[in-house]
Amino acid sequence: MLRVSKKTLSFFSFLTLLMLFFACSNKHFKKMTYEPISYAKQTVNVKKLEVSNVKLPDKPAIYAIISTNTGDMVLELFADAAPKTVQNFIDLAQGEKEFFSDKGTEKRPFYDGLKFHRVIKDFMAQGGCPRGDGTGGPGFKFEDEINGKSLGLDTIKVKDAPQFQTQLQRIVFTEFNIQSRQDLEAKSQEVESAYTDALELSVLEVLHRVGYRFNEVVKSERPIRGSLAMANAGPNTNGSQFFINQVDTPHLTGIHTVFGQLVLGWDVLDRIIDKGNLQTTIKHIAIIDKRQ
Repeated sequence: MLRVSKKTLSFFSFLTLLMLFFACSNKHFKKMTYEPISYAKQTVNVKKLEVSNVKLPDKPAIYAIISTNTGDMVLELFADAAPKTVQNFIDLAQGEKEFFSDKGTEKRPFYDGLKFHRVIKDFMAQGGCPRGDGTGGPGFKFEDEINGKSLGLDTIKVKDAPQFQTQLQRIVFTEFNIQSRQDLEAKSQEVESAYTDALELSVLEVLHRVGYRFNEVVKSERPIRGSLAMANAGPNTNGSQFFINQVDTPHLTGIHTVFGQLVLGWDVLDRIIDKGNLQTTIKHIAIIDKRQ
């Protein structure tokens, strides 16, 4: 009869536990957890009739004319792709929605007088912060309005989309409670194995695991050159801040709600970015409804 020492048994027990751990890890990082959220589409309502001398495209749509001390930009608002986001932008621009400031509750054209506080060459121009430093907002937050499947995020593995591997790293580190370099070194083999497994997840699944929530009703638009999108501090933290892309930003797909597109005033956007932070003031955002 084969005799096995306690030390050998202990070693085999350790190997068994390790194998079970990796099996559980593999299973966890191969399991799909994504589920779409419930979503009720709404009709955008422009409550105030405004006029402008700026020539608009012939296409029936809702347009936002952002008048600044650097010039005017005309943007088409995507009332079908992001109706709740568009409604929020319109209501703040027209003074039809209450917001909260240091003075208390106010109801006036929110964006008038604000500056493009953050501009980055070959990236974007960001505005909508009443404090001018990126920390301000209207005193409320609302959810993202994105259909990840319509953007094809369910068909792309994160291993083929390196721009999303920061989010991938986050879910792996969270799973193993990695808080420091010491934690990472102590669990390096486990983390490496899990990371390898997680590379097979879809981008949609990875973004879902870090907290982004997607509907399957609207047809979302990609963040390309000229896109108007909500700036945020993470999932479902939209308020008043927005940005306009100077270039395509594929790494932001599924992370920021795209709710409009620059159609006139490309030179103005370039000048805003060339001038730098806090050098361009929004005089007024006029909303023109040309749907009929």
